Amino acid sequence: MAEEATAAARERPSLRIQRHYEEVPPEQVWHAWTDPKALSVWFGPGEDNSVIHARTDVRVGGSFCVAFRLVNGNEHEVSGIYKEVVHARKLVFTWTWRDSPERESLVTVLLVPTATGTRMDFLHEQFFDQAERDDHEGGWLPTIDKLGRFLAADAA
Repeated sequence: MAEEATAAARERPSLRIQRHYEEVPPEQVWHAWTDPKALSVWFGPGEDNSVIHARTDVRVGGSFCVAFRLVNGNEHEVSGIYKEVVHARKLVFTWTWRDSPERESLVTVLLVPTATGTRMDFLHEQFFDQAERDDHEGGWLPTIDKLGRFLAADAA
């Protein structure tokens, strides 16, 4: 039974995004992902969305919660539990929307130092279905772009 569940989890859709941040050390990218004030600046897919609140307790078993409002007035809240924390190298956490708590997925953020900055390998996996994966891609791509702009401004 456990093998079937593991196989089913492996077959569920996932999303991979990789970015390289020139002249940005892993510590700075880590800070962007783990500091509530930093998250409040870049988190969310819309250019004009506003973070209502962000809370992080970055330790194995600790939790996070981020709520944001889109320009159209819709509010979204996501939360999760940190499963793996390796300072300035790796974050693994569950991902659950307030409106669909039964659809828990998993996010891994891997930070790799390079000769010129940091490579971020982002993996969001165990989506409920392909449509949910595609919806998240539509949210994560502009959000990760905002993270890049935040890091570039912070590095300047």
